[in-house]
Amino acid sequence: MIKIGLTGWGDHQDLYVSTAKDKLKDYSAHFPVVELDTSFYAIPPIKNSLKWIKETPDNFQFVVKAYQEITCHLRGDSHYESMEEMYERYRESVLPFKEAGKLSMVLVQFPPWFTCVKENVEYILRVKEELRDLELAIEFRHQSWYSPDFQNGTLDFLRTHHLHHTVCDEPQVGTGCVPVVPIATSDKVLVRLHGRNTYGWNNPGNNEKWREVRYLYDYNKEELSYTQNIVDQLQKQAKEIVVLFNNNSGGHAAKNAKAFQQMLGIEFEGLAPKQLDLFEGGI
Repeated sequence: MIKIGLTGWGDHQDLYVSTAKDKLKDYSAHFPVVELDTSFYAIPPIKNSLKWIKETPDNFQFVVKAYQEITCHLRGDSHYESMEEMYERYRESVLPFKEAGKLSMVLVQFPPWFTCVKENVEYILRVKEELRDLELAIEFRHQSWYSPDFQNGTLDFLRTHHLHHTVCDEPQVGTGCVPVVPIATSDKVLVRLHGRNTYGWNNPGNNEKWREVRYLYDYNKEELSYTQNIVDQLQKQAKEIVVLFNNNSGGHAAKNAKAFQQMLGIEFEGLAPKQLDLFEGGI
């Protein structure tokens, strides 16, 4: 089974036919899965989780991003009195998705400075224990995890502890990015397409709009064909493949995802009733 979606539902103008408050409903007329990325910046209140669940079809799935303090991104004071409180709040926020059958997985994306050393391996095990009732996908962003000396060990570690592998497509511009490694370590694998904006990846700027620079990219047909080959390889290893386009800033993600869906010849069932043929003709 292959599911295709986008990271977030708020930045894809071609998908919307109604008011701003109905963006998720409009999105779910096109794709069966979405990455909930707001949970990285702040743990959503339970009322928000219940609202998003209500707004989507019965078989719709969420990939919920782990809160930034869980993934060692947060630099500075914690927003919680203890790590225990933080984990408890996060579990409470995610639990409604699981209870509704709408939790695909939790994406635990570690930062580029999270290197392959013993203490970080041990920390991953702590995260797994704290979130033990949830399916976790691990995304590394430092090349050391895939170096010749460590790649097999990294994948064996994920496999042994029943952690989903995240396969990334991104610029290859130093140690703070990872190569495409088309290997599944469980029955489910996550593929995240960040674009290949080499200049923007290296020079995103320091202002609040750095994401708009880094993820500005439009995949061409040859690059999507390459991704199709990766997915074909993963189909031989896993029962479910979730493909998420993260090249959002220029409005290309939805168009690329629709073109990729056409290449694979996939028709998604159980989408929301609102449906527009806005993407006929592909790219």
